[in-house]
Amino acid sequence: MNSTLVEHDVLARTLGEAMARGGEFAEVFVEDRTTSSAMLDQRRVEQLSSGHERGAGIRVVVGDTTGFAHTADLTEVGLMAAARAAAAVARDGGGGVREIALGELRDNLSRASMLPGDVDKARKIELMKHADDAARSEGSSITQVQVALGDSTRHFVVANTDGLFAGDHQVRTRFNVSCIATGDTGMQTGYRPIAGTRGFELLSADAVADAARGAARQAITKLDARPAPSGDLPVVLAGGSGGILFHEACGHGLEADAILKRASVYAGKVGQLVASPLVTLVDDGTVEGEWGYLAIDDEGRPGARNVLIENGVLTDYMWDYLRSRKEGRVSSGNGRRQSYQHLPMVRMTNTYLLEGDSDADEIVAQTPYGVYVAQLGGGQVNTATGDFVFGMTAAFMIEDGKITAPLRDCNLIGNGPEVLQRVDAVASDFSMTPGTCGKNGQSVPVGTGQATMRLTGVTIGGAAA
Repeated sequence: MNSTLVEHDVLARTLGEAMARGGEFAEVFVEDRTTSSAMLDQRRVEQLSSGHERGAGIRVVVGDTTGFAHTADLTEVGLMAAARAAAAVARDGGGGVREIALGELRDNLSRASMLPGDVDKARKIELMKHADDAARSEGSSITQVQVALGDSTRHFVVANTDGLFAGDHQVRTRFNVSCIATGDTGMQTGYRPIAGTRGFELLSADAVADAARGAARQAITKLDARPAPSGDLPVVLAGGSGGILFHEACGHGLEADAILKRASVYAGKVGQLVASPLVTLVDDGTVEGEWGYLAIDDEGRPGARNVLIENGVLTDYMWDYLRSRKEGRVSSGNGRRQSYQHLPMVRMTNTYLLEGDSDADEIVAQTPYGVYVAQLGGGQVNTATGDFVFGMTAAFMIEDGKITAPLRDCNLIGNGPEVLQRVDAVASDFSMTPGTCGKNGQSVPVGTGQATMRLTGVTIGGAAA
């Protein structure tokens, strides 16, 4: 999509129509997105697809009521019809059309140096086969390998009745390798992703081979896994592995929609000590190249670095534009939506804990007995209480200060506020992990991160007596 897909004057007239029946605020979000995906399963190409969609979402706000309509018809007639539909919830009265003065378009260009759409499909398949070969080279116990590659190129423009007129180009590329190893104890899985807000330059032959071998080794190692212990134990989270825990266990509770509904355990606690002094939690949309990077959010506000918890003290929440506007605040650049067919809501971008100054190996050496988590899986959290459950897809015992036997998949069970208080060591080996965040039926790309850290006690839901 280019910036003239919807002309400046057409957007202005559409906003005016949206406000004609007494609206207090209106916004037009226009999006053009192309996607492609490929899958190699057992050395066979099982999927090779591409898609293209474009359209506009229009919202009109009156008091606490929001009207929303979306359309794939980007003609002026189509946009006007959607504007009237969205405005139908607005109060009667006023009449006429309000003139909206939009500024010059501020359009951000992608920093991708190799657009995925310019890469030949044969080259993509060749790279996937290279990963398959690398995974199988780890040993004959690797019996299944699945490689997936996906990319998206998204350009959007957002305009609103405050005069905002901004756009962004976002290019994202992702590569996943999943392996199954088979042995005397059954089958075990391994998984490694590569993902970034970058072009195809992200996927070098060495990078995909390293990911494939890592997935294979993880699966092979788990063939010797023993049942995990049960009970409250010290847990060491490897660098990059535990960011998803803090994303779910406390990040969602720091989003302004949960706060304003009093549906978060962190409501009303700004200025209070809510975590160990070793914890500084940041949400940062400005980390270039990471999966949750954005130049502007989906309401046209610049991406920002927002410190949420500093040295254990809760300093602020994450805000989208409408909620910050209502509260007399400034948006923190956290208004995000899955597509033009969805309303924006307050969402995380790249959420991470700042590194400390301890040594990762020393943290393990100073832990007589516990569990070392190399990779967390999916989880769920109750934002009102902070209670969470997470799967551990790669974990090991710590015995006498050494990482020993691998453990079978098991659960990590706890409470977000309590876990934050139990951080007693943070290393300097910071790294990030890509992920997908689901909320109210919408999915958006996010990044999570942290350095190796120790929690003094978390409940392990294992099977060992």
